[in-house]
Amino acid sequence: MTAPAFARGQAWPSLPLEEWQDTYATLHLWMQIAGKIRLVQTPWVNHGWHVTLYTTATGLTTSFIPYETRAFQINFDFIDHRLVIQSTDGRGAAFALEPQSVSTFYRRLFNELAALDFHVKIYGRPNEIPDCIPFDEDETHRAYDPEYANRFWRILIQAERIFTEFRARFIGKNSPIHFFWGGPDLAVTRFSGRRAPLHPGGIPNLPDWVTREAYSQEVSSCGFWPGGDPIAYPVFYSYAYPAPAGFSEAKVAPSEAFYSDELGEFLLPYDVVRKSPDPDATLLEFLQTTYVAAADLGKWDRQSLERQGDPRIIFSGAE
Repeated sequence: MTAPAFARGQAWPSLPLEEWQDTYATLHLWMQIAGKIRLVQTPWVNHGWHVTLYTTATGLTTSFIPYETRAFQINFDFIDHRLVIQSTDGRGAAFALEPQSVSTFYRRLFNELAALDFHVKIYGRPNEIPDCIPFDEDETHRAYDPEYANRFWRILIQAERIFTEFRARFIGKNSPIHFFWGGPDLAVTRFSGRRAPLHPGGIPNLPDWVTREAYSQEVSSCGFWPGGDPIAYPVFYSYAYPAPAGFSEAKVAPSEAFYSDELGEFLLPYDVVRKSPDPDATLLEFLQTTYVAAADLGKWDRQSLERQGDPRIIFSGAE
């Protein structure tokens, strides 16, 4: 059990990519398998919101997945390091999250589902990964370091906590805070209420129509990404689609934030937040200033889209 780490002041643990990149690559593929199960069993929701995972008090979950008159969910437990399946008929199954190939994980998960009478078929290749290996053939990716899997989850918890505060300030159309297993990244998105121009697509191993539907409306989106090519460290990001004129030159904060021409996003290294005297304020400053840049340059109707005041004051009895 690693929960005492929170009490030791490690709510924002270090996550150097080079220390866990093999575990990261394997875990990414395991999460894609679980996410694809949710995808094929769930009615299509705008912007792909039906495929995502969600943070929990112990890890990540698919949440409720319908299956005929029953339902089930798949949970990644990064405290006890188990993959847990729960069914609405009271049955369940679990197996250890431990070093094992993607193909082994794939077979174990589908065997356990079949034993519970859930017979699901998915598209058996990863998405958003170039030169990918089919899940049932992948013996290459097999690493699992429980310490770094736990650190990754703890960062998601902190990110979601701040994203929740940020999300509450916006009363226009707002996405859930959810984990996209394609990226993989934890994200929250705000919408202006206007249609967007056709997205060019071009994401590896992802049909362009999926991307175009996801970006069919103007957005300002932010999130946390553990890193990867071309950014070899974890970052918080913020972007606009379509990016208004002057967005890349906008003045944002804190000073360590920068615009990546290669990714088309503002980035804030995770370590800047982690090492800040006030991580919450530092991250909120990044989220707010990058959103304001997108909204002001894009001429969003901020007066009608943003909350004025905090309703918690009323319910607390202060007024």
